[in-house]
Amino acid sequence: MNISAKFDHFNFNVSSLEKSIEFYNKALGLEESHRKEAKDGSFILVYMKDNKSGFLLELTWLKDHPQKYDLGECEFHLCVRVPGDYDKVRAYHKEMGVVCYENVEMGLYFIEDPDGYWIEILPEK
Repeated sequence: MNISAKFDHFNFNVSSLEKSIEFYNKALGLEESHRKEAKDGSFILVYMKDNKSGFLLELTWLKDHPQKYDLGECEFHLCVRVPGDYDKVRAYHKEMGVVCYENVEMGLYFIEDPDGYWIEILPEK
């Protein structure tokens, strides 16, 4: 069997959909694509899109989990590439107060979302 998979989405569980949607919109320009809500109100799934690829970021809110999630050692991350002036984008993220790690030698940095997830930021090229 020869399987040829294609990435579809990645999930982050979040404690506040409103804060997370606002963060991803303001920090990365992501927009809500669609959502799914449980009939019993136990969960809401919000899918964020970038309008450039088919990849989606799924934000999962669980009614019975209002506290922040334990992310362990946070040895995982999502990575995005940003167009335009990379230094201006980094300055914007610093102004937002969301830059949590920089590696100037490697030409990259990370921002942190409201729940502590790290997103690596790379230039588009």
